[in-house]
Amino acid sequence: MIVLLTTAALAWGPTGHRAVGLIAERHLDRKTAKALEQLMPTESLARASTWPDHIRSDHDFAWVSALPPALQELARAHHKTWHYLNAEADQSLAEAREVQPENLLTALERFRALAADESADPEARRVAVRWIVHLVGDAHQPLHVGSAKDWGGNKIVVYWFEEQSNLHRVWDEHLIDHTQLSYTELVDFVDHVSASDAATWSQATPTQWLEESKALVPSVLPDDHLLSWDYAYTHTATVERRLVQAGVRLAAVLDEVFAP
Repeated sequence: MIVLLTTAALAWGPTGHRAVGLIAERHLDRKTAKALEQLMPTESLARASTWPDHIRSDHDFAWVSALPPALQELARAHHKTWHYLNAEADQSLAEAREVQPENLLTALERFRALAADESADPEARRVAVRWIVHLVGDAHQPLHVGSAKDWGGNKIVVYWFEEQSNLHRVWDEHLIDHTQLSYTELVDFVDHVSASDAATWSQATPTQWLEESKALVPSVLPDDHLLSWDYAYTHTATVERRLVQAGVRLAAVLDEVFAP
């Protein structure tokens, strides 16, 4: 009997999210880097990147107390749905947002505004930056714009090198961890983007990032539930490209916030 795995969606896993944060640090405007150092003197973007997954275990919601009152109740009720936007193959993102009004794009918009508000409480701005770092990474994992019917691949049971898992976890973790690289080694391997590509990627909007991810979903769905070398060979380049795009675009978002 096959057991459906329903693990919550955690895009890229720690290694991928930290890689996105470190890539962004390497592409930041100097003014942005200085502003972030003043706001978060002991916290790198790599470290901040995994915080929104970590606080899923904070059942007392202590972290929301720093937020503006209007955002506190939204955070308590909807923070889990902020990590993704479910979209069916025949559904536009605009239609998907109507079905799921509290989603990745909604959250990113709110936290960009909060991070840019110099009159806001510094801790609230730090929370906002952590969410921004994380959500930009989430947006570039294709299955965070997957189908609600299979929970973005969480209900698609697969065997990764004979170990039972699910398709979402393959994209979150297995494809990256298969390289056996630390996040710093991974960044050294993949962050060689040209200036022209970086400029082009930086001009894309968050909605366009999700459109790119949505377009990738059909190609990541496997024909067979037994995944190993062939699947890794086919998709590793896509994973690496999405991580670099996320890092470059995260730098651009933070530059807009801190060095407009």
